[in-house]
Amino acid sequence: MARDTGFPAADAENDFTRQRRRADVARLVGWLRRQPDDVNTILPFDEVVAALGKIGERQLGVQVIRVDSIVGSVDRTRDFDRFFRPTSARIRERWQRLAAAQRRGESMPPIQVYRIGSMHFVLDGHHRVSIAFAMHRTTIDALVTEIITRISPEGITRRGDLLIKDHRRIFLSRVPLVGKAREAVTVTDPFEYAELSECVEAWGFRLMQEKCEFVDRATVARRWFGEEFLPVVRMVRAADILEGRTDAEAYLWMIRERYRLVREHVWNDEIVSELRERAVGRTTRPPR
Repeated sequence: MARDTGFPAADAENDFTRQRRRADVARLVGWLRRQPDDVNTILPFDEVVAALGKIGERQLGVQVIRVDSIVGSVDRTRDFDRFFRPTSARIRERWQRLAAAQRRGESMPPIQVYRIGSMHFVLDGHHRVSIAFAMHRTTIDALVTEIITRISPEGITRRGDLLIKDHRRIFLSRVPLVGKAREAVTVTDPFEYAELSECVEAWGFRLMQEKCEFVDRATVARRWFGEEFLPVVRMVRAADILEGRTDAEAYLWMIRERYRLVREHVWNDEIVSELRERAVGRTTRPPR
């Protein structure tokens, strides 16, 4: 609970000072622990939407939302940290005025937010959100607009996560997988999505050469997944190699090494056996 001396103006001043101190301490702790710079950074709405790709939006009206689901801002990213603690003293006057009004029991209009998945981004009401965090409130009234995106926002916790989302969105525009196939193809290095895109498009080009006809992207993606990706992944898992990698990462490693080995785009037992020996040798080779 927020501390209460019975004097709203004094309590509001104490709340602001306390939150500013916590913001400074969090930044110092992050620096001492050598954490990524974006751990305490508020998520920028425009960058999140750009990474995920916007399809549309819809008005949901006034709802009660959880305060801890508010993770970003439309245009005030420099004034607050990840937990909406003030990052400078320049917003002190307005912050304390609103905090004192709330302590006196004055009603406040709903804030305005955008919803992406389970996350909320403040359009209007940043000070009220910051005060709600300071006073340990769990919910707040909000006018919600939901943003519908091309790819799922699941997994976004900090700004650095947007890079892999952006690369995945581009990959899926080039290789339009659907359903379970879409979920099965994932990598942890964002730049491997670009390499994987090139591999699929090259496979589709060879397919068109063999058929002597044009094949659209959706068909290439579907056939590549069923005729190339799944068989290779099954061989990798049956050979009991590359266990610490995702299926797509294992696939990429296999096709890289296969081409180095035979300079061909074919698969057979001898190639898989040779690749298994290379993978085992790579994991057991002592460090230099």
